[in-house]
Amino acid sequence: MVLLRWTLLGLLFGATFTVSRLYSKEVAPTTERDEAYRTIGMFTRALEQIRSSYVDPDTVQYETLIRGAIRGMMDALDEHSQFLDKQMYDDMQDDTRGQFGGLGIVISLKDNALTIVSPMEDTPGFRAGLLSEDRILEIDGTSTDGITLPEAVKKLRGEPGTKVSLKVLRPKTQEVRELTLERAEIKVASVKDARIIEDGIGYLRITQFNEPTATYLQGELEKLKQAGMRALVLDLRNNPGGLLRSAIEVSQKFLRSREVIVSTRGRTNRDDQTFRAGGRERLTDIPMVVLVNGGSASASEIVAGALQDHNRAVLIGEKTFGKGSVQSVLPMEEGTALRLTTARYFTPANRMIHEQGIEPDILVPMAPDDWRRLMQQRARDENPLAFSDQETEEERVVDVQLERALSVLKGIMTFQARSSR
Repeated sequence: MVLLRWTLLGLLFGATFTVSRLYSKEVAPTTERDEAYRTIGMFTRALEQIRSSYVDPDTVQYETLIRGAIRGMMDALDEHSQFLDKQMYDDMQDDTRGQFGGLGIVISLKDNALTIVSPMEDTPGFRAGLLSEDRILEIDGTSTDGITLPEAVKKLRGEPGTKVSLKVLRPKTQEVRELTLERAEIKVASVKDARIIEDGIGYLRITQFNEPTATYLQGELEKLKQAGMRALVLDLRNNPGGLLRSAIEVSQKFLRSREVIVSTRGRTNRDDQTFRAGGRERLTDIPMVVLVNGGSASASEIVAGALQDHNRAVLIGEKTFGKGSVQSVLPMEEGTALRLTTARYFTPANRMIHEQGIEPDILVPMAPDDWRRLMQQRARDENPLAFSDQETEEERVVDVQLERALSVLKGIMTFQARSSR
């Protein structure tokens, strides 16, 4: 496998960004209290004591102990840094395919707890009523305390038709639920619902950021312009993220050439990068609103933060998730790798995304149950034959965040019309 300096891989399951680069022999500078030979000597003595004295000699092979020590080192850093054995490394690279057997929930580690970033609509996790910020306490009866992200993903994914049991805590209500879900093949369209709502206001949703998202987006924008679009609502609610490259390609469609989209800052200069708008196809001359909520993470936050900082769009909804760290994959021997946090993302106005999130310009809360019912309502509208008459007749939920977006855009359009007279 050819390793590039900045080969971008999207981790759908973690709503994170991954950057592969060549292994570097650079080490941290030593001090009196951080002296390599003394501490390595201590490690070696502990290793030999374990090998010579531990009760079960079958479990103290050098490779087993060293791999365990590496895992411990990574766990001591942060919740996103991990040692990847060959199977985990292979699975991580396969995640860019965008189609797999699972529950349709995007997960991350937040405050050291296995947390749902967003359930994908019309998937087993969504139909079971799982919500953003729910915490998974157990998987198949085993506690998730101390679990790594790749380990959790491995447990949750599986062949379509197989089942997995979860114990889930909802922090806002302290409700604990135990449920059994059946895995399914997960296929998610990244651009959906493009249409003119009223008064020339276009609307579309981006559900995730993958390889073809920007291409699909451009196609839908062209159709909306032909239909007379004079303003746009871009819906990023419950979008858990995806590829950094896709986030940049989407952002630059609404920004002027060379405007900063996002930057990364790490420990060394090689981790510091600034990404600017390029491309030729731009839509910079119409009013725009971006809808966000607590399920908007990583790539969604990059897009929302860039458009907000450049005063290109009004953000409406709720504070975003706050996932903005860069994990570099450092390949090692025998198909293993280190997944190491090496930088964090910053918006054009120098705001750190990680654990901070993006605050909307206009706060419009929506109850979690209303959001879930709204998603079910959308699913019924797209495929009414899949629902019973009773479900179809259920009272429709008003999308208060979208209603506010329409009101704001109508006001802007009215003001612009008066100013041009």
